[in-house]
Amino acid sequence: MMRVPPSALLGLLVTAVFFGGAILAPWISPYSYDATVGGVWEPATAAHWLGTDGIGRDVLSRMIWGGQITIWVATAATLLSFVTGSVLGFTAAVAGGWVDQALSRFVDLVMSVPSLIFALVVLSVMPVTLPVLILVMGLLDATRVFRLARAVAVDITVMDYVEAARLRGEGWGWIIFREILPNALSPLVAEMGLRFIFMVLFISTLSFLGLGVQPPLADWGGIVKENKDGIVYGIPAALYPAVAIATLAISVNLVADWILNRTTSLKGGRGA
Repeated sequence: MMRVPPSALLGLLVTAVFFGGAILAPWISPYSYDATVGGVWEPATAAHWLGTDGIGRDVLSRMIWGGQITIWVATAATLLSFVTGSVLGFTAAVAGGWVDQALSRFVDLVMSVPSLIFALVVLSVMPVTLPVLILVMGLLDATRVFRLARAVAVDITVMDYVEAARLRGEGWGWIIFREILPNALSPLVAEMGLRFIFMVLFISTLSFLGLGVQPPLADWGGIVKENKDGIVYGIPAALYPAVAIATLAISVNLVADWILNRTTSLKGGRGA
Protein backbone atom coordinates (compact mmCIF):
# COMPACT_ATOMS: atom_id res chain seq x y z
CA MET A 1 0.00 0.00 0.00
CA MET A 2 1.36 3.42 -0.98
CA ARG A 3 2.11 5.65 2.01
CA VAL A 4 1.86 9.37 1.46
CA PRO A 5 3.92 11.50 3.88
CA PRO A 6 2.05 14.24 5.76
CA SER A 7 3.83 17.03 3.87
CA ALA A 8 2.85 15.59 0.48
CA LEU A 9 -0.69 14.95 1.69
CA LEU A 10 -0.98 18.58 2.77
CA GLY A 11 0.44 19.70 -0.57
CA LEU A 12 -2.05 17.53 -2.45
CA LEU A 13 -4.95 18.85 -0.39
CA VAL A 14 -4.04 22.52 -0.83
CA THR A 15 -3.30 22.08 -4.54
CA ALA A 16 -6.63 20.29 -5.01
CA VAL A 17 -8.42 23.17 -3.27
CA PHE A 18 -6.84 25.71 -5.62
CA PHE A 19 -7.60 23.70 -8.75
CA GLY A 20 -11.09 22.90 -7.47
CA GLY A 21 -11.70 26.61 -6.94
CA ALA A 22 -10.52 27.29 -10.50
CA ILE A 23 -12.90 24.69 -11.92
CA LEU A 24 -15.89 25.71 -9.80
CA ALA A 25 -15.36 29.49 -9.99
CA PRO A 26 -18.69 30.23 -11.74
CA TRP A 27 -20.59 28.40 -8.99
CA ILE A 28 -18.71 29.34 -5.82
CA SER A 29 -17.96 32.99 -6.57
CA PRO A 30 -20.35 35.25 -4.60
CA TYR A 31 -20.41 37.89 -7.35
CA SER A 32 -19.36 38.43 -10.93
CA TYR A 33 -15.69 39.29 -11.46
CA ASP A 34 -16.51 42.83 -12.67
CA ALA A 35 -19.60 43.70 -10.60
CA THR A 36 -19.39 46.80 -8.40
CA VAL A 37 -21.15 45.72 -5.21
CA GLY A 38 -19.97 48.14 -2.52
CA GLY A 39 -17.92 51.17 -1.64
CA VAL A 40 -14.22 51.70 -2.17
CA TRP A 41 -11.97 49.43 -0.05
CA GLU A 42 -14.65 48.47 2.42
CA PRO A 43 -13.45 46.23 5.29
CA ALA A 44 -14.37 42.58 5.57
CA THR A 45 -18.04 41.98 6.36
CA ALA A 46 -20.54 39.12 6.14
CA ALA A 47 -21.45 40.32 2.64
CA HIS A 48 -17.81 40.70 1.52
CA TRP A 49 -15.56 38.29 3.35
CA LEU A 50 -12.34 39.91 2.12
CA GLY A 51 -13.74 43.41 1.69
CA THR A 52 -13.93 45.35 -1.56
CA ASP A 53 -11.27 46.69 -3.92
CA GLY A 54 -10.43 50.17 -5.20
CA ILE A 55 -13.64 50.49 -7.24
CA GLY A 56 -16.03 48.56 -5.02
CA ARG A 57 -15.74 45.01 -6.42
CA ASP A 58 -15.82 42.02 -4.08
CA VAL A 59 -12.21 40.94 -3.41
CA LEU A 60 -13.11 37.30 -2.72
CA SER A 61 -14.89 37.04 -6.07
CA ARG A 62 -11.94 38.67 -7.83
CA MET A 63 -9.59 36.21 -6.08
CA ILE A 64 -11.62 33.21 -7.21
CA TRP A 65 -11.91 34.37 -10.83
CA GLY A 66 -8.30 35.58 -10.81
CA GLY A 67 -7.17 32.20 -9.51
CA GLN A 68 -8.98 30.50 -12.37
CA ILE A 69 -7.16 32.61 -14.95
CA THR A 70 -3.80 32.32 -13.18
CA ILE A 71 -3.97 28.54 -12.83
CA TRP A 72 -5.29 27.79 -16.33
CA VAL A 73 -2.84 30.11 -18.08
CA ALA A 74 0.06 28.69 -16.05
CA THR A 75 -1.06 25.11 -16.67
CA ALA A 76 -1.48 25.60 -20.42
CA ALA A 77 1.88 27.37 -20.73
CA THR A 78 3.60 24.64 -18.69
CA LEU A 79 2.16 21.87 -20.86
CA LEU A 80 3.19 23.74 -24.01
CA SER A 81 6.73 24.26 -22.71
CA PHE A 82 7.13 20.60 -21.73
CA VAL A 83 5.74 19.16 -24.94
CA THR A 84 7.89 21.46 -27.06
CA GLY A 85 11.03 21.38 -24.93
CA SER A 86 10.98 17.63 -24.25
CA VAL A 87 10.40 16.60 -27.86
CA LEU A 88 13.11 18.94 -29.16
CA GLY A 89 15.51 17.96 -26.38
CA PHE A 90 15.04 14.24 -26.99
CA THR A 91 15.35 14.77 -30.74
CA ALA A 92 18.62 16.65 -30.30
CA ALA A 93 20.04 13.88 -28.12
CA VAL A 94 18.96 11.07 -30.44
CA ALA A 95 19.92 12.77 -33.72
CA GLY A 96 23.21 14.28 -32.58
CA GLY A 97 25.46 15.99 -35.11
CA TRP A 98 24.29 19.19 -36.79
CA VAL A 99 20.71 18.77 -35.54
CA ASP A 100 21.90 18.80 -31.94
CA GLN A 101 24.25 21.72 -32.58
CA ALA A 102 21.61 23.81 -34.37
CA LEU A 103 18.95 23.30 -31.70
CA SER A 104 21.36 23.79 -28.80
CA ARG A 105 22.87 27.00 -30.19
CA PHE A 106 19.40 28.41 -30.94
CA VAL A 107 18.31 27.67 -27.38
CA ASP A 108 21.50 29.29 -26.04
CA LEU A 109 20.71 32.38 -28.11
CA VAL A 110 17.17 32.67 -26.74
CA MET A 111 18.31 32.04 -23.16
CA SER A 112 20.94 34.77 -23.42
CA VAL A 113 18.10 37.31 -23.18
CA PRO A 114 16.25 37.35 -19.80
CA SER A 115 12.81 35.82 -20.20
CA LEU A 116 10.98 38.77 -18.68
CA ILE A 117 12.66 41.29 -20.99
CA PHE A 118 12.05 39.04 -23.99
CA ALA A 119 8.36 38.69 -23.08
CA LEU A 120 7.94 42.43 -22.50
CA VAL A 121 9.44 43.22 -25.91
CA VAL A 122 7.24 40.68 -27.71
CA LEU A 123 4.04 41.62 -25.88
CA SER A 124 4.61 45.33 -26.45
CA VAL A 125 4.17 44.80 -30.21
CA MET A 126 1.50 42.07 -30.15
CA PRO A 127 -2.13 42.02 -28.99
CA VAL A 128 -2.14 40.91 -25.37
CA THR A 129 -4.67 38.08 -25.33
CA LEU A 130 -4.70 34.89 -23.28
CA PRO A 131 -3.63 32.66 -26.25
CA VAL A 132 -0.74 35.03 -27.01
CA LEU A 133 0.33 35.03 -23.35
CA ILE A 134 0.27 31.23 -23.22
CA LEU A 135 2.23 30.96 -26.47
CA VAL A 136 4.91 33.47 -25.45
CA MET A 137 5.34 32.06 -21.94
CA GLY A 138 5.33 28.43 -23.09
CA LEU A 139 7.85 28.87 -25.88
CA LEU A 140 10.20 30.96 -23.75
CA ASP A 141 10.15 28.40 -20.94
CA ALA A 142 10.58 25.52 -23.40
CA THR A 143 14.26 26.48 -23.61
CA ARG A 144 14.76 25.47 -19.96
CA VAL A 145 12.91 22.21 -20.50
CA PHE A 146 15.00 21.56 -23.63
CA ARG A 147 18.23 21.80 -21.63
CA LEU A 148 16.99 19.36 -19.00
CA ALA A 149 15.43 16.90 -21.47
CA ARG A 150 18.55 16.86 -23.65
CA ALA A 151 20.86 16.34 -20.66
CA VAL A 152 18.79 13.42 -19.40
CA ALA A 153 18.36 11.92 -22.86
CA VAL A 154 22.09 12.07 -23.64
CA ASP A 155 22.74 9.76 -20.68
CA ILE A 156 19.94 7.39 -21.69
CA THR A 157 20.91 7.12 -25.38
CA VAL A 158 24.13 5.26 -24.49
CA MET A 159 22.23 2.51 -22.63
CA ASP A 160 22.15 -1.01 -24.04
CA TYR A 161 18.39 -1.08 -24.61
CA VAL A 162 18.60 2.05 -26.78
CA GLU A 163 21.42 0.55 -28.82
CA ALA A 164 19.36 -2.63 -29.19
CA ALA A 165 16.44 -0.55 -30.50
CA ARG A 166 18.72 1.12 -33.03
CA LEU A 167 20.02 -2.26 -34.21
CA ARG A 168 16.43 -3.48 -34.63
CA GLY A 169 15.92 -0.60 -37.01
CA GLU A 170 13.55 1.40 -34.82
CA GLY A 171 13.01 5.02 -35.85
CA TRP A 172 13.45 8.19 -33.84
CA GLY A 173 9.82 8.18 -32.75
CA TRP A 174 10.07 4.73 -31.17
CA ILE A 175 13.36 5.52 -29.44
CA ILE A 176 12.08 8.84 -28.08
CA PHE A 177 8.64 7.79 -26.87
CA ARG A 178 9.21 4.11 -26.00
CA GLU A 179 12.79 4.03 -24.76
CA ILE A 180 13.81 7.50 -23.55
CA LEU A 181 10.59 9.10 -22.28
CA PRO A 182 9.63 6.40 -19.72
CA ASN A 183 13.11 6.55 -18.22
CA ALA A 184 13.21 10.36 -18.15
CA LEU A 185 9.86 10.96 -16.44
CA SER A 186 11.21 11.27 -12.90
CA PRO A 187 13.28 14.45 -13.35
CA LEU A 188 10.76 15.86 -15.84
CA VAL A 189 7.84 15.47 -13.42
CA ALA A 190 9.77 17.14 -10.63
CA GLU A 191 10.80 19.95 -12.98
CA MET A 192 7.20 20.35 -14.16
CA GLY A 193 6.13 21.40 -10.68
CA LEU A 194 8.87 24.02 -10.55
CA ARG A 195 8.07 25.30 -14.05
CA PHE A 196 4.37 25.57 -13.17
CA ILE A 197 5.20 27.80 -10.23
CA PHE A 198 7.53 29.82 -12.44
CA MET A 199 4.62 30.29 -14.86
CA VAL A 200 2.37 31.50 -12.03
CA LEU A 201 5.02 34.03 -11.04
CA PHE A 202 5.67 34.94 -14.68
CA ILE A 203 2.04 35.74 -15.55
CA SER A 204 1.61 37.57 -12.24
CA THR A 205 4.68 39.71 -12.97
CA LEU A 206 3.52 40.51 -16.50
CA SER A 207 0.08 41.51 -15.22
CA PHE A 208 1.58 43.68 -12.49
CA LEU A 209 3.61 45.47 -15.18
CA GLY A 210 0.51 45.95 -17.35
CA LEU A 211 1.32 43.48 -20.15
CA GLY A 212 -0.41 40.41 -18.78
CA VAL A 213 -4.10 39.69 -18.34
CA GLN A 214 -6.01 42.81 -19.35
CA PRO A 215 -8.92 44.45 -17.45
CA PRO A 216 -11.70 43.79 -16.64
CA LEU A 217 -10.25 40.28 -16.34
CA ALA A 218 -7.50 39.86 -13.79
CA ASP A 219 -5.13 37.27 -12.45
CA TRP A 220 -3.54 37.44 -9.01
CA GLY A 221 -0.77 39.74 -10.21
CA GLY A 222 -3.36 42.09 -11.69
CA ILE A 223 -5.26 42.16 -8.39
CA VAL A 224 -2.07 43.20 -6.61
CA LYS A 225 -1.60 46.00 -9.13
CA GLU A 226 -5.20 47.18 -8.76
CA ASN A 227 -4.97 47.46 -4.99
CA LYS A 228 -1.32 48.30 -4.35
CA ASP A 229 -2.15 51.91 -3.41
CA GLY A 230 -4.33 50.67 -0.56
CA ILE A 231 -1.33 49.21 1.29
CA VAL A 232 -0.35 52.76 2.30
CA TYR A 233 -3.68 53.07 4.12
CA GLY A 234 -3.55 49.63 5.71
CA ILE A 235 -5.92 48.03 3.17
CA PRO A 236 -4.96 44.33 2.82
CA ALA A 237 -6.64 43.72 -0.57
CA ALA A 238 -3.27 43.52 -2.37
CA LEU A 239 -1.87 41.02 0.13
CA TYR A 240 -4.44 38.26 -0.44
CA PRO A 241 -3.24 37.32 -3.95
CA ALA A 242 0.38 37.42 -2.77
CA VAL A 243 -0.47 34.93 -0.02
CA ALA A 244 -2.34 32.77 -2.55
CA ILE A 245 0.68 32.66 -4.88
CA ALA A 246 3.03 31.71 -2.03
CA THR A 247 0.66 29.02 -0.73
CA LEU A 248 0.20 27.48 -4.17
CA ALA A 249 3.97 27.50 -4.77
CA ILE A 250 4.70 25.69 -1.50
CA SER A 251 1.96 23.09 -1.99
CA VAL A 252 2.97 22.22 -5.57
CA ASN A 253 6.63 21.93 -4.54
CA LEU A 254 5.70 19.53 -1.72
CA VAL A 255 3.88 17.31 -4.21
CA ALA A 256 6.69 17.49 -6.78
CA ASP A 257 9.32 16.54 -4.17
CA TRP A 258 7.26 13.54 -3.09
CA ILE A 259 6.78 12.34 -6.67
CA LEU A 260 10.50 12.70 -7.37
CA ASN A 261 11.50 10.77 -4.23
CA ARG A 262 8.95 8.05 -4.93
CA THR A 263 9.94 7.50 -8.57
CA THR A 264 13.62 7.53 -7.66
CA SER A 265 13.14 4.91 -4.94
CA LEU A 266 11.09 2.73 -7.27
CA LYS A 267 13.86 2.80 -9.87
CA GLY A 268 16.40 1.93 -7.22
CA GLY A 269 14.28 -1.03 -6.12
CA ARG A 270 14.09 -2.41 -9.65
CA GLY A 271 17.83 -2.19 -10.10
CA ALA A 272 18.60 -3.98 -6.85
